[in-house]
Amino acid sequence: MATRQILVIDEGTTSTRAMLFRADGKLLGSQQEELQQYYPAPGLVEHDAAEIWEKTLRCCQKMVEQAGGAEKIAAIGITNQRETVVAWDKRTGEPLCKAIVWQDRRTDEMCTALKKDGLESEIQSKTGLLLDPYFSGSKMSWMLKHWPEVKAAGDNLALGTIECYLIYRLTLNSAGNGSGGLHITDASNASRTMLMALGEQDWDKDILHLFEIPDKALPNIVDCAGNLGKTTANLFGAEIAICGSAGDQQAATIGQACFEIGQTKATFGTGAFILTNAGQTAPKSENRLLSTVLYQLDGERTYALEGSVFVAGSLMQWLRDDVELIKFAGESEELANSVNDNGGVYLVPALSGLGAPHWRADASAVISGLSFSAKKAHIVRAALEAMAYQCHDLKTAFSADGTDWQSLRVDGGMVANDWMVQDLADILDIPVERPEFFETTALGAAMLAAVGCGIYQNLKEASAMISDLESHQPSIDPKERAARLAGWNSAIGSVLSEQA
Repeated sequence: MATRQILVIDEGTTSTRAMLFRADGKLLGSQQEELQQYYPAPGLVEHDAAEIWEKTLRCCQKMVEQAGGAEKIAAIGITNQRETVVAWDKRTGEPLCKAIVWQDRRTDEMCTALKKDGLESEIQSKTGLLLDPYFSGSKMSWMLKHWPEVKAAGDNLALGTIECYLIYRLTLNSAGNGSGGLHITDASNASRTMLMALGEQDWDKDILHLFEIPDKALPNIVDCAGNLGKTTANLFGAEIAICGSAGDQQAATIGQACFEIGQTKATFGTGAFILTNAGQTAPKSENRLLSTVLYQLDGERTYALEGSVFVAGSLMQWLRDDVELIKFAGESEELANSVNDNGGVYLVPALSGLGAPHWRADASAVISGLSFSAKKAHIVRAALEAMAYQCHDLKTAFSADGTDWQSLRVDGGMVANDWMVQDLADILDIPVERPEFFETTALGAAMLAAVGCGIYQNLKEASAMISDLESHQPSIDPKERAARLAGWNSAIGSVLSEQA
């Protein structure tokens, strides 16, 4: 069993981690480093890709040492913050500029102009996505138009999302002699760029032309599991096979064993992302949800219907670090429990605009219903309540698209908050299931790698790695639920109308 350990790279928005798993799913160790985010202007969010690489490598090296050396690791699985874009030099692997993060809204004007030209329906029909700054394609286009070093790179330019960049660096010739690295992206991440048609295996030429992106700068699209490549030997003392790769939300859906059509999970990390397994036919949403690749194995795709909330755990971070209403994330649960209700206070957390089903990049956050009777606890409780309200908006949209949730499996850092998990069950009026092991994103990447290197024959077999679920049942009076939702609808309605 010791020689069947799996190393997972879980590269998130605020930190990067390396995690060591046993083949039965037991976590053996974890190494994490925080990442700096740059906010050069309102609505702009950037990362230093060189920092991401250096800290990821350092974390991995510590986990390889703990494992007993590279020869004790059967495979590497990678999962990543999606839609964040890196531009780098193919010869050296060095980034040419800052990475543009998924939260960044700088391409709003570009996307709005394309909508006015009537192109959104065509884009959605092909890619399953809406014209929004969230997705990678407009970010790549912006880089090429506004950063001279990107345009000047010419044939040496490489573009890709975070997992693509990390695989390139992991496989880059250590001598830096121009031989380059492996330039690939898995289908789940490719489906988030707005540059790949869901029914095709390659980049869409018409969309590339629309965004003026050269196809030679883009990676090859590959499966989410298999023999994807091998690391350069000197990084860890010997080569290690890279056998799994998926975007973080797809990986979490795998880690929650949502393998049957209709099974649904919600991950509460920096944002909140809900995916429902849609089977092998790409779903068509009439309610501004997204169609995306859940995973691709042996060239065959399984799809998901997705709703994306831009602000979840980042709201707690904002309450802690910027407005200092809480000292640590767990204090939010204590404060929510200290009051009987929200005191009429509602918080619409549009700190990065509003995601699904509203898709309003211009929306701003609002706290409404304040009075002298409102205390800090009411505001913090309103912030937690916003998680359930945003999910309820999505549940309504999913239902209108013919996919009503019968239960919801939750994961991510925020679900350590018992009060919030129960509130989800109460407002959604369905059972909410929480795994004993919250880190299902990393576990999903481990499962993919385990299938890719042959430890398990398929993902259902790999679900032996998953822990048990704990169920929270709805328990509030229907009248209270209706009253709270009416208050939320009024609050978000005012935001949407005032900022129209």
